[in-house]
Amino acid sequence: MHRREFLFGAAAMLPAWKTAEAVGPMKITKVEALRFRRDAKIPGLDPAWRIAPNWTWVRLHTDRGVTGVGESYPTQEAHIGALKELAPMLLGKDPTQIERLWQDIFYRISYQPWGGAEFRMLTAINIAQWDILGKAAGLPLYKLLGGKSQEKLRVYNTMNGWPVQGYRDHDPEKITELLLKMGIKAVKIYPYDRGPVNAFARHGGTFITQAELKQSLDPVQRIRKAAGDEMEIALDLSSKWNLPCTMQIARSLEPYGILYLEDPMLPDNLEAYASLARETSIPVCISERLATRFRFREMFEARAVDVLMYDVTWCGGITEAKKISDMADTYKIPTSPHTGGGPVLWLSSIHVATSLTNFYIMESVHHLYNDLYPHFLKEVPKPENGFVTAPETPGLGVELREEALERGDVTVETIAAV
Repeated sequence: MHRREFLFGAAAMLPAWKTAEAVGPMKITKVEALRFRRDAKIPGLDPAWRIAPNWTWVRLHTDRGVTGVGESYPTQEAHIGALKELAPMLLGKDPTQIERLWQDIFYRISYQPWGGAEFRMLTAINIAQWDILGKAAGLPLYKLLGGKSQEKLRVYNTMNGWPVQGYRDHDPEKITELLLKMGIKAVKIYPYDRGPVNAFARHGGTFITQAELKQSLDPVQRIRKAAGDEMEIALDLSSKWNLPCTMQIARSLEPYGILYLEDPMLPDNLEAYASLARETSIPVCISERLATRFRFREMFEARAVDVLMYDVTWCGGITEAKKISDMADTYKIPTSPHTGGGPVLWLSSIHVATSLTNFYIMESVHHLYNDLYPHFLKEVPKPENGFVTAPETPGLGVELREEALERGDVTVETIAAV
């Protein structure tokens, strides 16, 4: 047996840190930033529905020819500026030393570690490191995280202005029909700060009238009428409300069997969330806006959450997402990842969720994985009958289309190199 084949076979039986040893030391030789054109023209897509690709990718090259990609979003210029500060400290480092490099960068940015551009570039770097480790080991990333705890992942579809086969939020009956035909039996809607009522625009999240409460129930009632209990309904309040308004909204929704109420308030006062969780029967889901296991620990200890949500490209990367989920499991709290960003986020979330014993349900956006991502990537996982599965290719399974570079829809900038 060839030595490389032997090492890859051995790696499959080892935990992640042993796999890093098995694939041998390597060095980062170049750091690149990939920008995605916001005005990229997607063939066959109505420009009125175009969602700008606002992602920044970090690509790490190694002296062994293995590359990895990570991602964050949405502020490209700020992210690339932060990457220019961090990139020199990556050169010559072994990307498979994932925990060490995460800690070194975290302390480097310790004056601003809680979710700004520097932290989001730490997140993207971390994802790229895991991608390198998976490729070097010849294993899909979920196997390095502990293996397949979930054979397939239940998804819901987010309706945040994104279309499903040409239909938008204002036609809940048609959306419900289309999703059920796809086998997707859960949907997330935004009736309190978008749509015809938009009570937030009228009062800034500090007041909501009884009439607005009743009017905002319209899409919920229409979905229930169209599908009965066959369609689960989650509601996102976009962190725009105060506690009294959130309480009123939650009470008005309680008769409708809501899947969960997501981010009704900013997570800057977890005691307010603890009060909400005690007072409503609707599960409370937070928060894509939090970063690091340290902040999530406070949330768990305050009993402020029923369903955990994080964004893998914002919370600290794959390393932190796994730690946060495992910590949540000790409180018997399930995990529901946020995925409304780019394709690396989508794939990273699939791999992480596949490894979790406390997975609940995952966000998906039909318009993104069906219309936008395939314009840039060769292979994009798509839900089948309401479930998505992790790819079996080494690493994340991200492969950029060469034609996207040729068209100029993606540009590459070398940030640092040896």
